[in-house]
Amino acid sequence: MKNIEKYARGYFMPPVKSLKWTEKEYITEAPTWCSVDLRDGNQALIVPMNLDEKLEYFQLLVEVGFKEIEVGFPAASETEYAFLRALIEQNLIPDDVTIQVLTQSRDHIIAKTFEALKGAKKAVVHLYNSTSVAQREQVFRKPKADIIDIAVTGAKMLKKFAAETEGNFRFQYSPESFTGTEMEFALEVCNEVLDIWQPTADNKVIINLPATVSMSMPHVYASQIEYMSDHLNYRDNVIISVHPHNDRGTGVADAELGMLAGAQRVEGTLFGNGERTGNVDIVTLALNMFSHGVDTHLNFENIPEIIAKCEKLTRMKVHERHPYGGELVFTAFSGSHQDAIAKGMKWREEKETQHWSVPYLLIDPMDIGREYEGDIIRINSQSGKGGVAYILQQSYGLDLPVEMRESFGYEVKNASDRQHKELLPNEIYDIFISEYVNIISPVEFINYQAIQNDHYETNVSIRMNDEEYEFTGEGNGRLDAISNAIQTNLGINYTDVIYKQHALEVGSGSKAVSYVGITSLNGAKFWGCGIDTDIMTSSVKALFSAINNMVTSLQLTVEKAKVKNEK
Repeated sequence: MKNIEKYARGYFMPPVKSLKWTEKEYITEAPTWCSVDLRDGNQALIVPMNLDEKLEYFQLLVEVGFKEIEVGFPAASETEYAFLRALIEQNLIPDDVTIQVLTQSRDHIIAKTFEALKGAKKAVVHLYNSTSVAQREQVFRKPKADIIDIAVTGAKMLKKFAAETEGNFRFQYSPESFTGTEMEFALEVCNEVLDIWQPTADNKVIINLPATVSMSMPHVYASQIEYMSDHLNYRDNVIISVHPHNDRGTGVADAELGMLAGAQRVEGTLFGNGERTGNVDIVTLALNMFSHGVDTHLNFENIPEIIAKCEKLTRMKVHERHPYGGELVFTAFSGSHQDAIAKGMKWREEKETQHWSVPYLLIDPMDIGREYEGDIIRINSQSGKGGVAYILQQSYGLDLPVEMRESFGYEVKNASDRQHKELLPNEIYDIFISEYVNIISPVEFINYQAIQNDHYETNVSIRMNDEEYEFTGEGNGRLDAISNAIQTNLGINYTDVIYKQHALEVGSGSKAVSYVGITSLNGAKFWGCGIDTDIMTSSVKALFSAINNMVTSLQLTVEKAKVKNEK
């Protein structure tokens, strides 16, 4: 690419090394979560939510479990103002939920903000102003002293209006564009604000350190957070919050490393909605912690329902590959992946293990409201025998012998390849029925009678070419006797009879299923399946199905050979 020389690193490392966070292995407890869907997420929508939609979304956030919810910028528009008043006046805010509002450091905006907050049981008033080099030089064209004055003036006004307004208020300050600010200056601004607010153990202040634009690798952000955590005044009475954006695709990593570095609070949105590339995705961040056995205090047990509401209210789609929430994130099409998942699920059932460790599945999809059937294993031309067998067993109770799975797997792969599409479980089942179950051509089984002496003697009736025949055979068992009768009288030869049977427990009453595999003299393997209310009859039907598949295949081979010779 051209123009590489145009770009330089715009972030600032701390003046001292801050690497204690590297000694921690993982996050051990959930942060305080603050949803900014209704402010940052809403202002990023092509069509912002109306009042009713915002009220519905607020209720969704409460149901998920958020205890802090930023509800907007009430001085920015009538809809924002009316929304906040509706929440307060209609008593829609649960007692354990704190709302948050955003304000610039301007007298009339702060006055309007507190007017909208009148009567709030618990509210965080979030003051911000930009501090980065780029903002100071290009937007405000002010020196550092003037930027500090903006923050200090706003902090004083918040304190004044809070004392004069009915309600219960806490304060939050953000040095917006923190990641593009010299760390010493960001610390100076925050400490000046803290000196105005004088936080105590009973009245803590939030210092929010946003990656307004993500400029660096996540470890740099972590070092910046740790530096601030180590040097802020009143640290025991300060809650450090992070608000990562996702410009570099590292919003989740920034938040995770930021928490290791001392952040106690995270601001973000469901599924990462927000300006430009969005905010940190709280669904992903929380479920990452969940996968390590950490209680997140958020409820994502019905992800499909949450997605449906979010998509309806925001008019935006959750991508199919979105972590945890996407339609396909637990789905395996690859044959080797499907086989490992199916075996892992079976191992889990056999061992009754406490901890989840199924290959390729980070968490149990059912824990977030996803279903095994149709979610985990889906079939196309890339799929393998294990996945196909898993679908039949889970959806229809058919437990194919291991040796049969390869044969059927190729049937399904070929069908998907020819049709150039994914095959649904019912389509896979239809292929199995048509290719293997109770096949009656060219040799149709009618009935049998067995007599047991020192060995089994069996009379078997068949129909072939519209004619009925009765043959007699002997063997070690009834199925062996019938098999010998067919081979002797019809001149059909095969070896290595494989047999398996089980009860059919899915949607069929008391039927039995049998599977038979035979090997032709040229070494090819052929399979058949029989389903019947009588277990022995099902096994005979399976044998005839395998024989018919062999005879049909050999006839086709002969016909192809004839054509080749004629040419």
